[in-house]
Amino acid sequence: MSAATKTLRVPLRDIEVHATVCGNGPWVTLAHALGASHAMWAPQVQALAAHHTVLAYDIRGHGQSGVTPGPYSLEGLADDAQALLAHLGVARTHWVGLSLGGMIGQVLALRHPQLLDRVVLADTNAVVPPTGQAMWIERAALARRAGMQALVEGTLGRWFTPAFAARDPHTLQQVGAQIAATPAEGYAACCGAICGLNTLEHLPRLTHPALVMVGEQDHATPVALSRQIAQAWPGAQLVVLPDAAHLSNLEQPDAFNRELLRFLG
Repeated sequence: MSAATKTLRVPLRDIEVHATVCGNGPWVTLAHALGASHAMWAPQVQALAAHHTVLAYDIRGHGQSGVTPGPYSLEGLADDAQALLAHLGVARTHWVGLSLGGMIGQVLALRHPQLLDRVVLADTNAVVPPTGQAMWIERAALARRAGMQALVEGTLGRWFTPAFAARDPHTLQQVGAQIAATPAEGYAACCGAICGLNTLEHLPRLTHPALVMVGEQDHATPVALSRQIAQAWPGAQLVVLPDAAHLSNLEQPDAFNRELLRFLG
């Protein structure tokens, strides 16, 4: 983060939200993955801040933001984002969301379309079938029963390719610490929100320019799911990033940033 980064504690509805703001120019809001925090965006904040005002925040139940009992809903998480932007006086922002952050971005675009300019959805999904819901219910139960440390190894295995894990153990250690530090109730409550994901049939009514990015080796939200989103969202661009799994922004930051900056102009 740059020296000019401001750290904020924003009173929001029934919680306080932790956020950082830096840079100058059009607003870009960054929304992280389930079990991570705003810190996962460090390479993107650095790249964007030269020409944008960058807002990175911790989603409800994550990082240093407040936790309320679950389950949450994606509509509620999108309304949190709307309230945060309103509090900061942001009339319009680009949105960059990965995984859970991409789900929130879709719902925000549908509920508050006037707020968003360009939308970037990375390594995410638009509908969770019953089999997927059962998996999220199991993960929520594990978090509540055994704590977040029980989820670290399996999550890192899904989020990064074996080659990257061998090459950059420091990044894995950092991300593992974010997962372990996530409040179990916040994680579990957001699992409940993901169970309700069902935006696919509504995406065709959106008019925002959209970029859908996905790691070629993302087995958590495979390329086929991103292609589905790009086909449903009018005019959306699809970019597949080679040699990356689920956290493509960290595994291939140069390629991710190049596509991001190209799209945002």
